[in-house]
Amino acid sequence: VQLQASGGGLVQAGDSLRLSCTLSGRTFSWYHMGWFRQAPGKERESVAAITRGGGSTSYADSVKDRFTVSRDNAKNTVYLQMNRLKPEDTAVYYCAAARFNSGGSTASSYDYWGQGTLVTVSS
Repeated sequence: VQLQASGGGLVQAGDSLRLSCTLSGRTFSWYHMGWFRQAPGKERESVAAITRGGGSTSYADSVKDRFTVSRDNAKNTVYLQMNRLKPEDTAVYYCAAARFNSGGSTASSYDYWGQGTLVTVSS
């Protein structure tokens, strides 16, 4: 399984970005998907997660009402729409896939990780 994340960049506070992550090598719909991020000097934290069929999503409190996770199983892709970005959202964002575990906010539940895409939000 390979995960390829893209869509990061440098934006100003209040702007929007959409991250994408494409899974290859296996059937995408088998996997719960998650987005995590790691800011400089900080531990990796969960941002959002979505179940295999897309019927259930969850978010960190810090991004709730600003970020939306979605997936297109026909395109083998999960998305993270990020609105009203803040400087504290600056981090490397990683997508992850969980085959047998439930996914969610626990990093150890995920079996595969993408390479990360950098999001920088200037004030």
